[in-house]
Amino acid sequence: MTGVTTADQPGPALIVGLSNPGPDYEGTRHNIGWDVLRELASRTLPMPASFSVHKKTNCGIAQARLADRPVVLARPRSYMNLSGGPVTAVAKYFSVKPTDVIVIHDEIDIDFGQVRLKRGGGEGGHNGLRSLSQSLGTRDYIRVRAGVGRPPGRMAVADFVLKRFSKLEQPDVPFLVQDAADAVELLLKHDLETAQNQVHSA
Repeated sequence: MTGVTTADQPGPALIVGLSNPGPDYEGTRHNIGWDVLRELASRTLPMPASFSVHKKTNCGIAQARLADRPVVLARPRSYMNLSGGPVTAVAKYFSVKPTDVIVIHDEIDIDFGQVRLKRGGGEGGHNGLRSLSQSLGTRDYIRVRAGVGRPPGRMAVADFVLKRFSKLEQPDVPFLVQDAADAVELLLKHDLETAQNQVHSA
């Protein structure tokens, strides 16, 4: 992360929590990005951040400082597969480069409870990431990949990610949320490689 710099102060990072809007999707695997974003909002200074509707971008946003860095926390108010437009609008409004965008999302190719970080690469069939890459015009943003595991048997991926965590998984979901939030803070404090070394060795 380098940011839009002045003499010695980096510009804001845009932290996006991908999710679907509405109570029907609360607590589902696909909405883990929003759960992490709320956790990050509780950690901001000088006080916990609160979200408000930003009509120009169709996002719920909060501005604050996190890990001694100015941040914009954003949740698109559109459905997952249309996330790109609102996120790109927020990035342009706050003059944030795509390389300073951190996207938190569910990842079925990672074991439940694990967190992995990467920049760029494919979208792995994730509709939210696909929309984001198309709208930003690049894949060169950072992903915080929260592992939700793979669907059992022949269950369709779409059905699996729109379900809530199982009773066995639910006690560990708060730890996944905390670990993903910790990973975001590491990204804000250090470069990607340093953050990866810490997160991936845990």
